[in-house]
Amino acid sequence: MYRYAFVLLAATPLAAHAQTAAPAPEAATQAAPATGAAPAAATGAAPTVGATIYDAQGGVVGTIASTDGTNAVVDTGTNKAAVPLTSFGTSPKGPTLGMTKAELDAAAGQATAQATADFKSKLVAGTTVYGTGGASLGTIKTIDAQFVTLTTPKGDAKIPVGSFGPGAQGVTIGMTAAQLQAAMGGK
Repeated sequence: MYRYAFVLLAATPLAAHAQTAAPAPEAATQAAPATGAAPAAATGAAPTVGATIYDAQGGVVGTIASTDGTNAVVDTGTNKAAVPLTSFGTSPKGPTLGMTKAELDAAAGQATAQATADFKSKLVAGTTVYGTGGASLGTIKTIDAQFVTLTTPKGDAKIPVGSFGPGAQGVTIGMTAAQLQAAMGGK
C-alpha cells in the first residue's frame, strides 16, 4: 500500500545547499534541484508521466506517476509524493531532484505522519460525520483506541476508527446513510 504525501521543495541551486536537505517545520522538506540544473519550469522541460527521476549523484529516486501541470507525483516504490514541477532540474540522464530516494521517502513519511495526526485530532465528541454521498450521518459520541461510537438518527453505531477519513466536508466514512442503516441492522 502506498502512502501519499505532499512534499514542499524549494527551487534553489543545490550548489548553495549541497546535501543540506533537512526537514523543516510542519513536516515539509526543503531541497533543491541537482547541481547546475535549472528548475524545470524555467527551462520548459517539465518531467512527463513515466519519466525516471534521478538524484544529484545519478541514483534513481523514482518515476513520475502523474502530473497536473503544477506538481508531479513521484512514485519511489514505497511512497508517492507530490513534488512541485519547479523543484525538478535536468541532467544528461534525465529529470533530477535535489533529494535521494531515501530523503524523499523520509519526507513523505513525515508528511503522512503529520497529516494522520492532524486528522486524528478531528475525531472528537460532537464532530459531524459525513457519508460518501456527502450527507451528514451523525455525530461522534465517544472514541477509544479501536472504535468510534457514532450517534445517528436511528441510534448509536460502533465503527472501527480505521473506517474514518478526511473528506470534502470533514470527517467521512465510506458508506451512505442507507448502507450505515443496513449495517446497523435496519434500525
